[in-house]
Amino acid sequence: MKYFFIVFLIVLSASTLYSQSDKEMVEATVTKNKIESHIYFLADDLLKGRQTGTPENKIVASYLANTLRGYGVKPASQNILNGSNTESYYQEIKLNKISPVTRLLLAIDGKELKKKVVLKPSKMEFRGEAIYLGYGLENDYKGKDVSEKIVIVRSGAPKVTDARAAFGLIEQKEQLAKQYGAVAVIELVDTNEKTWDFIDHNFNSARIEIADDNEKKDVKKGLAYLWVHDENNIQAKAFESKDNLSAKLMMGGEDKETVISQNVIGMVEGTDPQLKNEFIIYSAHYDHIGIGKPDATGDEIYNGARDNAVGTTTVLSMAENMAKYPTKRSALFILFTGEEKGLLGSKYYVENPLFPLNKMVYCFNSDNAGYNDTSVISIVGLQRTTASANIKEAATSFGLNAIDDAAPEQNLFDRSDNVMFAKKGIPAPTFSLGFTSFDGDVTKYYHQAGDEANTLDYDYLLKFFESYVLAGRLIANDPETPTWTSGDKYEKAGKALYDNKKKP
Repeated sequence: MKYFFIVFLIVLSASTLYSQSDKEMVEATVTKNKIESHIYFLADDLLKGRQTGTPENKIVASYLANTLRGYGVKPASQNILNGSNTESYYQEIKLNKISPVTRLLLAIDGKELKKKVVLKPSKMEFRGEAIYLGYGLENDYKGKDVSEKIVIVRSGAPKVTDARAAFGLIEQKEQLAKQYGAVAVIELVDTNEKTWDFIDHNFNSARIEIADDNEKKDVKKGLAYLWVHDENNIQAKAFESKDNLSAKLMMGGEDKETVISQNVIGMVEGTDPQLKNEFIIYSAHYDHIGIGKPDATGDEIYNGARDNAVGTTTVLSMAENMAKYPTKRSALFILFTGEEKGLLGSKYYVENPLFPLNKMVYCFNSDNAGYNDTSVISIVGLQRTTASANIKEAATSFGLNAIDDAAPEQNLFDRSDNVMFAKKGIPAPTFSLGFTSFDGDVTKYYHQAGDEANTLDYDYLLKFFESYVLAGRLIANDPETPTWTSGDKYEKAGKALYDNKKKP
């Protein structure tokens, strides 16, 4: 009788396990204590802001890899497709760490411009003419001779005034200047002191590039590109009234050092015989911007609790849950390095994937600046994929509302790791803390030394994390494979990626 009683209990236990809802499975693994534990570690001063290429960044990579190991997540290199037995969670990336130029002097009409950063270096000693060309777009060059001259332009475009958005026009302006024979572009940036401090920190410290990528850029070397702080367009207004300007630009060389950084990658195989051949990517970047200008309190460590210890922890929460309760589709967890240095980790991964990209049917990225509304979750690109209903349902289940990007002027979709997958055709929104505008408590902490673990609302974060994990489960178990919505700008890339094979 005792034997049959034990068997009955085992059967009952198994029955209870398999009758759990996805929501109950989420609640079984996601807790406030675990969330706090991860975030407080990732945002600790000892890690000095997790800057890419530093020893502290490598400590974080080790923490993440061993956390995945502890959950029972398998190394992605040990995968079901190639039979590999490699026990590493790391995808190593060879990077070039390039120091700022050794000497830099810029003067226009004899006046030195001191608040400047070099975006595109070129060793030179130039004394000659400069010409002001409005925004430096195609129409501004008509009837102008800029050959062997320095071109001075305003940042952005007539309808692009934000410094972050203006950054997206640099390549276009650079190519036009090269085409018309200029030797350098000086772009006058109308922005406030706080934003300029962020720009200065990023470009007047060592920059990092993927080694092979950097070598290709050396071939195209020649045009210098600088940003100069010009709040309220004071310099631009002075230059636009002058036909002839003199310029002096002295720029030294750079020092280069090779460093190794890592993407951290793990996987959980799906349970469905067919759907397990489709993968959902759960991704976030774990690097931040390191040590910078001290704030009013003297704090110089930019801890990055929101950006992106929170995002990193969403992926860890997803990994723990799926290791215990696998979904029908397989899961690939990717924690990227180098996002703050130009999306380097995700850029490297999509060019060197561990699995064929056409088996990746969705990328559920998590990246954050901050939040100013704890009743919502912001999904950058919510309506751009057919998984929007799954995400909304998950948020509602935990008392939150999923809303779309409330600050389209920030171009956030194309500024995080998700865009590297989107360009390849993989549907890829970004799951973010709730914001109804990109200001207030968002900009108060975004890339600031005050972004500390003890400034977060962990009651809100619990619901936020539960919503992410439930949304991931719903997408991964949905019989319908998620796609781009009709007419999306990345839909064509998606068709090219997936039409080359029959969906599993």
